[in-house]
Amino acid sequence: MSNYIPRLYRFLGELSMNNNRPWFQQHKAEFDELRTLWLADLDRLIAAIAEWDPETGRYSGRESAYRIYRDTRFSLDKTPYKTYFSAAFSPGGRKSDLPGYYLHMGPRLSQEGYPSGVYGGLWCPEGSVLKKLRRAIVDNIEEWEEILAEPELRRLYPGWVGETLKTAPAGWPKEHPQIEYLRLKEYGKFHQLDEEFFTDPAWPERTAELLRPLKPLIDFLAYSMTE
Repeated sequence: MSNYIPRLYRFLGELSMNNNRPWFQQHKAEFDELRTLWLADLDRLIAAIAEWDPETGRYSGRESAYRIYRDTRFSLDKTPYKTYFSAAFSPGGRKSDLPGYYLHMGPRLSQEGYPSGVYGGLWCPEGSVLKKLRRAIVDNIEEWEEILAEPELRRLYPGWVGETLKTAPAGWPKEHPQIEYLRLKEYGKFHQLDEEFFTDPAWPERTAELLRPLKPLIDFLAYSMTE
């Protein structure tokens, strides 16, 4: 199979400069071809994930991939298309509220401006879930800090991504020893990947290995949410 990734990035870059329905319809055949190739690679990625996380590996690439069409109903930005390819993987599937993994591929030219890369964790949980997670972290702080201290996780995913409170959450003192975790509104880790990474034909398997160190964190969050 020829390496389609440079074509995919070029297509998405051109789409970012021509984000309108007439242009997309003129190039729909190319989009369909690129997406078909990408979905086949997603199936490989999911098969590789399933080797160390069978529950998360139960869904196909097509079931895990997000549509390219934007929901513009409540957005000031009315451009109709996303300028990246993305997919989510979790034990409950792409639409689940459970923690999981996320893949984002595309040039950093879009309105969103997000870089390509992989994400793992819990995005935008409800307030009740957040309260439960904070309590679980404090009650199991040794286990939590042991997970975060794992060398590969620290090397590949330093710091946190997501929103943070400016002060302590309600009911917690500002001087709490775990205040850095209590102020988080999302529990997410991100590793940036450039186009060159994805031009390697083995990128699906390499991506699965990049995600593997996140599994203990994902498991902790999922267990704490559902216990």
